[in-house]
Amino acid sequence: MRTLKIALLQIAPCGALNENLEKGIIFCRRAREMGADMALFPEMWSNGYRIYDRPVDEWKAEAIAADSEFVYVFGELAKELCMAIGITLLEKSAAAYRNSLVLFDRFGKRQFTYAKVHTCAFDVEQNLTPGEDFYVAEMDTACGKVKVGAMICFDREFPESARILMLKGAEVILVPNACPMEINRLSQLRGRAYENMLAIATCNYPGIVPDCNGNSSVFDGVAYLPELTGSRDTCILQADEREGIYIAELDLEQLRRYRETEVHGNAYRHPEKYGRLIDMSIAPPFVRG
Repeated sequence: MRTLKIALLQIAPCGALNENLEKGIIFCRRAREMGADMALFPEMWSNGYRIYDRPVDEWKAEAIAADSEFVYVFGELAKELCMAIGITLLEKSAAAYRNSLVLFDRFGKRQFTYAKVHTCAFDVEQNLTPGEDFYVAEMDTACGKVKVGAMICFDREFPESARILMLKGAEVILVPNACPMEINRLSQLRGRAYENMLAIATCNYPGIVPDCNGNSSVFDGVAYLPELTGSRDTCILQADEREGIYIAELDLEQLRRYRETEVHGNAYRHPEKYGRLIDMSIAPPFVRG
């Protein structure tokens, strides 16, 4: 069985960049000791997503470049540990501020830098610049090649996010998060995994962090198996609120067999009938003002 071990680092941030760096290093090392092939941080780990109830200029001053020393260290660590790492940050790029994830493979090679496309523009994230695209990389892991994509928190609310990643070939979607993961948001993740026949791994902050409650999760997207008379629960990991490392074992062979035979994903779509989805001239039925 080709099992990909994904470590969700459900950990609380410290008060400064260097402290977050040191804590992140410690937990990556622990994850590797636990057998992880890949480690994922919660959303905006570089400053702990501390952008609420603070002056905008104050938290913008904490932004760092995607090629900063902070990010570089995790690339070197990925190479040392032979473990892929998804590190998150408040990114400053030219005059733009972004909510970003940098994905390193187990050789320390940067696979992509993804900036959150669906920023929460109804609140303080209106001060961030949305990303331009979604990316998928073919990662060389200890259990072979795996196609990995990413979306961040609120991206989950839009079916198009996971759909475009599926169309680009993603088998696994990494989702850094920073909000309460209650039944409806968890159901969205379950739905995105089910309808696209892929795995979705979400890493949230623990319950000791304001407005977060842990509940990091992995849904493997495999709803039916030949030996079962009905459907199965696609949730293969559900954390509680406590701080810690939670590791899911994803059966890649099972997922791939399922994708070859089941009816979801891209099997029976009719994209020629979906024009309204991308017609910008059509007024939406409701707009949040």
